[in-house]
Parts: sequence; structure tokens; C-alpha cells
Amino acid sequence: MRKILLALSICCGLFAQAQESPIAIVPEPVSIVMPATAGRYLVSPASKIGLAGKGLENSADFFNEYLQKSFGYKLDVKSPGKKTDIILTLSRTSNPVSGAYTLSVDTKGITISGHDELGVFYGIQTLLQLIPTAETNHTLPTPFVNISDYPRFAYRGLMLDVGRHFFDVNFVKKYIDFLALHKMNYFHWHLTDDQGWRIEIKKYPKLTEKGAWRNGTIIGNYPGKGNDNTRSGGFYTQEEIKDIVKYAEKRYITIIPEIEMPGHASAAIAAYPELSCFPDEATKTYYFNPNSAWAGDSTGKQVQQIWGVCRDVFVPSENTFKFLEGVLDEVIALFPSKYIHVGGDECPKDNWKRSEFCQQLMKEKGLKDEHALQSYFIQRMEKYINSKGRSIIGWDEILEGGLAPNATVMSWRGEDGGIEAANSGHNVVMTPNTYVYFDYAQSKKEDSVVIGGYLPLDKVYNYEPLPTALPADKQKFILGAQANVWTEYMDNPSKVEYMIFPRMSALSEVLWSQKEKRSFANFQQKLPLQIKRYLLWGINYSKAFYEPQADGASVK
Repeated sequence: MRKILLALSICCGLFAQAQESPIAIVPEPVSIVMPATAGRYLVSPASKIGLAGKGLENSADFFNEYLQKSFGYKLDVKSPGKKTDIILTLSRTSNPVSGAYTLSVDTKGITISGHDELGVFYGIQTLLQLIPTAETNHTLPTPFVNISDYPRFAYRGLMLDVGRHFFDVNFVKKYIDFLALHKMNYFHWHLTDDQGWRIEIKKYPKLTEKGAWRNGTIIGNYPGKGNDNTRSGGFYTQEEIKDIVKYAEKRYITIIPEIEMPGHASAAIAAYPELSCFPDEATKTYYFNPNSAWAGDSTGKQVQQIWGVCRDVFVPSENTFKFLEGVLDEVIALFPSKYIHVGGDECPKDNWKRSEFCQQLMKEKGLKDEHALQSYFIQRMEKYINSKGRSIIGWDEILEGGLAPNATVMSWRGEDGGIEAANSGHNVVMTPNTYVYFDYAQSKKEDSVVIGGYLPLDKVYNYEPLPTALPADKQKFILGAQANVWTEYMDNPSKVEYMIFPRMSALSEVLWSQKEKRSFANFQQKLPLQIKRYLLWGINYSKAFYEPQADGASVK
């Protein structure tokens, strides 16, 4: 049971438990061994970093950038053989997993030894949690300790939806840093949706000239209490995307771009109406709630101003496939990721059912229903993406009508889709809404507008990505998991931070830490110091965990 005193200590800034226990690493390492004689090595502005191996500059740079932002100085980086306080080196670990590392702090200094470059980088993230959040006499006393560590899952991700609300380059980079600090390695970037197209495609300039902007947005929860009548939007130029990709690579994070198809396509259709089954029908016709307030021009194709699902989807014509191939050519050139996300979720079949073209196409292709037509659509795109040396990943709706041969599935409607895909020999990323949808409320007394649902911290922490219903010989197809951050009700960076923290810290242990090392009671003890780090980073976070109503367990 959560103690009221703990909540008071947070509010008063005492953090007594954190002071008593200086070792509070999130995510929890495989092994932490304290020496018989306690002590601390003092890191100061005069300390030096030694690189004993190639390719370790990224790790030293990240550490120095953190010190600069937090304490106002950087450390000199020296060649091997020089007197150094922090040594970064490469050495095979006892568990040869990419990202494995050992870290030791003793009277001689600090040594991080990685199985590879990635291991050294993750060792740096652990070191950043060993140093205090405030200096003592211009030093950072770092406790003596020996740590051995490696990740449990290969895929550890977080998604950001920039289609509903646009977030600038600086925040996207900050978001990537959040992943790095939590030893996550995949950033799923949701770039297109009904409410906005966010990536510059030079072959199709109208996608950003028109598709990146909407004339207004509903106020409050769907279907809204009016419209703000404010034009909003934005997009990333290709040069900005190249910069962000490079930034992520230096943090060993792969960006998976998502281009939604065949549904969630209103922004693209607003730019190029011929992509619709019914080009001459106005977008407002497709409001599920036609009484919702509308801003500006209501004729023709427009970027959606309301949340939810729009029935105006891509027509599966050769012209549409040619368009999407042109889009993907530029996307693939920008992102080196193995995976290209094609969405595939929430595609209403209404227009396909009443379209003479679609019905005739189904007869020609021998497709029994509209679900099979969606499968045909996805498989067409998969063949093209495969021809470019990449693989598709999509939401679990891509299972409907028959799964594309080489597809990876993101299971969001619970775990059933992931179990079905894994049983068929397909790779799976678990992302069930009931456990990892960070747009859900964290509190029964949520004082800001959220989409609904209730996902408290302990429920995130206690999620297990390997379903018990999945046979042991099929569990190898579960690559890992990710949390999704849908931004219908997040229109600024502070709100995003509020919604992801501290749940992101909890998820990091789900994905990185060995199952037997995970303990929510232990995580609770570490949380006060983790919150001190949030304050050091200058970010917003939810205090719902400390509300008396929760009392240490999920409120049903």
C-alpha cells in the first residue's frame, strides 16, 4: 500500500528514500553489486574521459551534452593511455547480446565496457543515473558499484503521433532523447493522418501545401463543443527529417516512418481528390457526426477537423498505387529503417461497398469481400516495399482478409492479433491499448481532456509482452513492445510529457529488465529519485501515482 508520507515527501521535496538509497537505476539492471566498503568517486569539471576503442565518440558526446545542459560544463576527451577518470572501452561480455555492458566505479575511477558501441552507450545511460541530480562542492559524487546488464527484448519503442497535432523539430529531438535515456531503441513516427500530412514529398507538393493544414479543430472531447476556428498544422522538410534521422542514429535509435493507408487518408485526399472513391463528394459529408462545428470552407475535399475515423479512404486504383509508390520512394530515401509502417488500421469499407469501381475490381481479382480488398491493397504495397529492400509493419487489421507474406504486425486491439500472427510465424510488436496507450487517463480525477480509458502506472509496469496463450516455441516471434502516444488531445509538448511520464519509465523496465528482476514495489522506491531527474531535465510529469484514491493498485 502506498504511504501518504511518501506522497508528502514528494510534495515537500524531501526525497528521503532517494537519499538513503543512491542506486536507483531505471530500467533495473541484470546485476548490481555493492562493494564491501562503500565509497564515491568524485566527477568534476577537471575529470577526463578516455576512449579505448573505435566508435565510442557518440557515447562521450551524449554524456557531455547531458553534463552541459544539467551542470554547465563538459569533460575533456583524451586518447587511450592518458590519465582519465572515465574509461569507455569495448570487450566481449559474458552474455554476448548487442547492447550488453558492464560498469564499475571504484577508487580508480569509472569504467564502462560494452559488448559493442551500443553497450557502451547504454552504460552511459546508467552512469547518468548514478551521478546525483545536484552537485556537491562542484563535484558529482558517484557511488562505488559493479553493474552487469543487457536487454531482454530487441524491440523497445515509443510512438509519437504528429498527424493530429504538429510538434516542431526541437521537441522531436527531445522526445528521441527521452527514448535514449530509457534505453529504448525504436521511435515510431506517425507522420500522416486524416487531420494532417507532415512530411514533405517533392513529387506531390500539395500534400504539404494543403494537406498539412486544417482550418479549425473541435473543442473538447469528440464530437466537440464547438470549433476553435484556428488554422493549424505544419510539416517537416526533407532536410529537417535528414537532420532528425542523423540525430537519432547518434543515439542508436531507429526511426520507423508511418504513412497511413488505405484509411486515415483525408489529408492526402484533400490535396489530391482523385485518390478518393468519390472525388466530387465533400469531406464534411463523411463526418460521423454531421452536427459537429466546422470552420472555413466546407465544400470539396478538406483536411479533417474532427477526431475519429473518416469513411473517405483511398480508392485501390492504379493511380493510387502509383501515387503511394512515389511517396514511398521519397520516404525510403530519407529513412534507413528496415521497417516502413503502412498503417492499415480503422479503414471503413463503406465507400468501397458502394463504389462500382471497387466492386468490379473485387470480381476481377476474385476477392470475396472488402476485407480481402484491403488485404489486396496491403499486399500490393508490400511487394513494392520489398522490391526496395525493406519490410512492412502494420497495425493488426492487416491480418484481416489474409496477412501479407513478410509483414510484421503491431497488435493494438489487445493481444489476439499478435498471438494469431506469431502462431503463423510472423514477427510481432505488442502494443495493446489496454496496457500501453499513453493517451489514456492516468487518474480517475484527470483534470485535462484525454481520449478516455484509464491506464495507471502499476498496470503499465505489470504488463508482460509474452502472452501465456502463446506456445513456447512461438514466443520467439514477439520482438518486444511499444507505447503509443496519440495526440488528439495533446496540442503542446508539456501535455505530451505529462502523459508519458512516469509511465514511460515503467515501460522501460518491462522492455529492458529481465522478468525476474522486475518488482513494482522496488520501482516505487526508485520513483522519487526518478522524479528528481525529470525536474533536472526540465520536463512535465503526472503526479497521479501519488493520489490517495489509487492507493497502490489499479482502480477498477
